[in-house]
Amino acid sequence: MVEMTSLIQEDTSELVDEILHSIFFLGEITHPEFSPRQVFVNDTDMFDYLKEAHPEPFRLYSSQLPRRSPFSCVLDMVVHLEGQENVNEIRTKLQGLTQELMKDAFKKILYSTTICISGDNTDSVRHYGVSMSTTGRPAGQILVAASCLNFWEQHVADAVMSYYPNRKKYFDVTIQIPADVTCEAFNLGSREEISPCLSCKNMFGLYTTETQSWPYGNCAEVESLSNLLRKEEVRERVQRIGNWTKENKEKVTHAVINHLRRELKKVGFEWDNQFYIAQRARAENDGEEEPLLE
Repeated sequence: MVEMTSLIQEDTSELVDEILHSIFFLGEITHPEFSPRQVFVNDTDMFDYLKEAHPEPFRLYSSQLPRRSPFSCVLDMVVHLEGQENVNEIRTKLQGLTQELMKDAFKKILYSTTICISGDNTDSVRHYGVSMSTTGRPAGQILVAASCLNFWEQHVADAVMSYYPNRKKYFDVTIQIPADVTCEAFNLGSREEISPCLSCKNMFGLYTTETQSWPYGNCAEVESLSNLLRKEEVRERVQRIGNWTKENKEKVTHAVINHLRRELKKVGFEWDNQFYIAQRARAENDGEEEPLLE
């Protein structure tokens, strides 16, 4: 990430900042846990450099929650590096990084297995997403909740929360994406195309013959469609299905927060009710933080 940001004209240092916090957080809740210094045990110079250049992740990884998993930050960096329109270059770069990380079993919590590429016929720009780069529960459960509450586009987040951690009758809100939207997923190891799982069919109406249902919120389709739906012209054509009301949304949000708290309690993490904001973004907001929850 440090090498890539040096190759990009615009300032992408906040992605380094964010990925450090995400990795350090995962180290904090993993058993046995690993500290930031253990991450850089073979490169003390890099540890010293990053601690000086990016002090906030080192200070806040044990109190604030990341908004997404580490490889999602890598994806954004690669898109900046290669250009959003260069689909093949982005896929190739991510596949190379994944194969490098796969050589080390210790790094298995740091990479995603799947990339998804979505787009529509309004322009040629594509929108990308990767699967949740965590291993097992509770890390996956925690980061899915965090992304629902503070990162994913609301239509997508609502669809995930309808099933997370289990299906809810009082908030059964899914979406049907427009017919002209394409959504293709690929394995980053084998490079083979992957059909949507049953979970993605349930949430987004994607066609599939698959009967496998992965945990809701873990698939690459979630992040990819979330990024696509940030385009107003696409979002306006999305059909929201179900019983969405303000009252039901508040109820499901509290349910997800309560589940998140229980998962954090299991790993002994004392949350200060804040989601981590990258250093540059924090500076742009004059350093002011509003409590997420009362």
